[in-house]
Amino acid sequence: MNTLPQQLANGLILGSMYGLIAIGYTMVYGIVQLINFAHGEIFMTGGFGALTVYLLLPDGVSMWLALPAMLVGGAIVAVLIAVGAERFAYRPLRGAPRLAPLITAIGLSLALQQAVFNWYPDARNARAFPDLPGSGLSFGSVDISTDELFVLIAAPISMAALALFVRMSRTGRAMQATAQDPDTAQLMGIDTNRIIMVAFAIGGLFAAIGAVAFGLKTNSINYDMGFLTGLKAFTAAVLGGIGNIYGAMLGGLALGLIEAMAIAYVADIPGMQQLGGTAWSGVWAFVVLILVLLFRPQGLLGERVADRA
Repeated sequence: MNTLPQQLANGLILGSMYGLIAIGYTMVYGIVQLINFAHGEIFMTGGFGALTVYLLLPDGVSMWLALPAMLVGGAIVAVLIAVGAERFAYRPLRGAPRLAPLITAIGLSLALQQAVFNWYPDARNARAFPDLPGSGLSFGSVDISTDELFVLIAAPISMAALALFVRMSRTGRAMQATAQDPDTAQLMGIDTNRIIMVAFAIGGLFAAIGAVAFGLKTNSINYDMGFLTGLKAFTAAVLGGIGNIYGAMLGGLALGLIEAMAIAYVADIPGMQQLGGTAWSGVWAFVVLILVLLFRPQGLLGERVADRA
């Protein structure tokens, strides 16, 4: 019990990162009913975009000055790839059977992974990612590093900004209409192709923020980091209610807490010593996914983005 506050903090940090990435899944599904399984690799390319910007900066530049440039660079890369995927990979298949875009998403995921593996310098090995200076925060038995503070601050700010955008902006209201009935929205003069592209762009932006948070937390990135992290974020989106932007963040936080608790305490349960620790951390996400699909397939909130925004 002495470690419980620290494990709760770890779960919130991990869950905030999953929630940022999960929003990309849920935005796209809420608008166009497509599960973009390439989103994990879009997250990965955002991380490499941010790292590239850092490597291009002059030596000795403060990380506090470099961080905004890294966020912009990672966002540009992730948004361009997300928008390009929508325009050239998914849009031609919009009227096709659902299996076609699903297979295309898997193929695009592999293509992006191999492109970074083969073309980015030394991508075959994990690339070191810079960290933020400072000692972080300590209160009681809880220690939170400066890098972890970034995601704890970035996640609620990003979520609030997205909520305001969807509620208050003209484009946000058009997104709600498109999510509810794209054919009627088009008849009312809404350019649904542009709205769908905006949804992909927002997903790419949140993926890039999540990638920077991942790099800061782990101090490294690699070409295949998007696979497992993307699947966990997809689980978070399903847990919260796929298509619900608030549910995506809630699902991410719930999944992060479950994973942190499992890593810390499962090994202490009699007969389950082999299932504890970080080696099994990825398994618990899929255990949660199976349980959600069995007992509450609509997720915790279970409403689409148009109904909640």
